[in-house]
Amino acid sequence: MTADRPADPTVQGNWRPMRLLQAAMDADIARAYADAGITGLKPSMVMELLRLHARGPMTITELAESVQRTHSATSQKVAAMRAAGLVRTATGADARTRKIILTARARRIIARLAAEWRATEAAIADLEAEIPYPLTKVVTDLEAALRRKSFYDRISEKLAADPDWK
Repeated sequence: MTADRPADPTVQGNWRPMRLLQAAMDADIARAYADAGITGLKPSMVMELLRLHARGPMTITELAESVQRTHSATSQKVAAMRAAGLVRTATGADARTRKIILTARARRIIARLAAEWRATEAAIADLEAEIPYPLTKVVTDLEAALRRKSFYDRISEKLAADPDWK
């Protein structure tokens, strides 16, 4: 740190290892798709594709609610899936409503995507059996702690004590 160059706060990153771990795992899932000759598919699209297959055509709002994501994030994902040839839109019950529908291409690979989902869940269960404190337990414990005191409240307290925030 120098007078003209402040310390970089991003060097300390408690969440970075988790993001990198998930990115590495997603890359391995993508590698399985590539090995199977499935192109243009990202692991982040699979939940929505499986949900559409299981529940049928949905609006972006319905799909977003079903996968617990924002409308904006789901809209962007649907655009990417449309560009990849995995979904299309059609007029819903009235002219103002648009439904997201799987394409023939998506329907051809959906069984494989479900198989990958099951294999991934089983592999995660295997990993959790190997470690002393499973990730699902970590998530449950974090959720309980955040019910006691929200993340917003925790951040707000830290900001109130930081002179750069004032």
